[in-house]
Amino acid sequence: MATDADTRELAALRTLSASIGRDPHLTQAAGGNTSLKAGETLWIKASGTWLRDALAEDIMVPVAIPALLSAVRQRDPAADRPQGFTIEALNPRGLRPSIETTVHALMPQRVVLHVHCVDTISLAIQADGEAEVARRLDGLEWAYVPYRRPGLPLAQGIAERLRPGVDVLILGNHGLVVAAETVTEAEALLRRVTQLLARSPRDVAEPDIAALTALAGNSGYRLPADIEAHAVAIDPESCRMASGGSLYPDHVIFLGIGSIVARSGEDVAGIIERLGTAPVAILLPGLGVLMRGDASAGADAMQRCLADVTARVDAAARLSYLTEAENDELINWDAEQYRQKLNAAGN
Repeated sequence: MATDADTRELAALRTLSASIGRDPHLTQAAGGNTSLKAGETLWIKASGTWLRDALAEDIMVPVAIPALLSAVRQRDPAADRPQGFTIEALNPRGLRPSIETTVHALMPQRVVLHVHCVDTISLAIQADGEAEVARRLDGLEWAYVPYRRPGLPLAQGIAERLRPGVDVLILGNHGLVVAAETVTEAEALLRRVTQLLARSPRDVAEPDIAALTALAGNSGYRLPADIEAHAVAIDPESCRMASGGSLYPDHVIFLGIGSIVARSGEDVAGIIERLGTAPVAILLPGLGVLMRGDASAGADAMQRCLADVTARVDAAARLSYLTEAENDELINWDAEQYRQKLNAAGN
């Protein structure tokens, strides 16, 4: 039974979640999740929902903590399907808990915030990212967790690095986790860490909207929802980074593996003929980006995220891309296919 204090904290968490969800530098699309432990119940954002909707919709799902933690400790594959631990009587919408539920349950603090902060990701994709984070977060209790697939593998990776007192996690090729005993404390820690990790983006010229519109023509492609998304194609360094492969999980989920960069003089029809398929997004160097007409709002958000992340990466940095096997396990993962289905239905 939730106490009055739990109810107030959950209301505060909804407010903070909506605020986080409205900031594209903190989270994008259905990415990121927040949670509150109330006794033996974990209230966590539902898979496929957007944090920005936390006040407008009921997006929090109750999960039984003891049973889930027991499954994690036993490395039971059931822990990778957290919907099996949902408290159905308190879940009238029948939503699935976040694919990151095991991560939140594993952290001992009451309030856990997981965000896909672009500044953090820009460091977490660099081969020397851990050393740079160590310099910036000196004095804080934090841990670096090398990339693991979100869900149970990531929770196991965290368990290997977690030590008493740690309330900040930097997730390789993924994002940031902060945890505290109250929503107010968690918000303050989030602001402090993101300020310490902040990086200035490179300046980029404006996109050539006229040229992009002409190239789109009747091809079925359109301009991105956010003008900021074009920067990844205009800035040569960002375009080079994007062309190297997939840098973090949600890019793969919403945009596919890697980025498609047009060759010199190549039009949309030529790109589709070369690839044998119509990619979700096309980077046209020096001009900007085109999105496939049916691209979801989540895809648009992630295309902007790619621009925001790569613009902050050191031009001379060596990057760590997801491997072919890591890409494949994301594409074929049931939990992500479910999240994609929810996003498609909502757009």
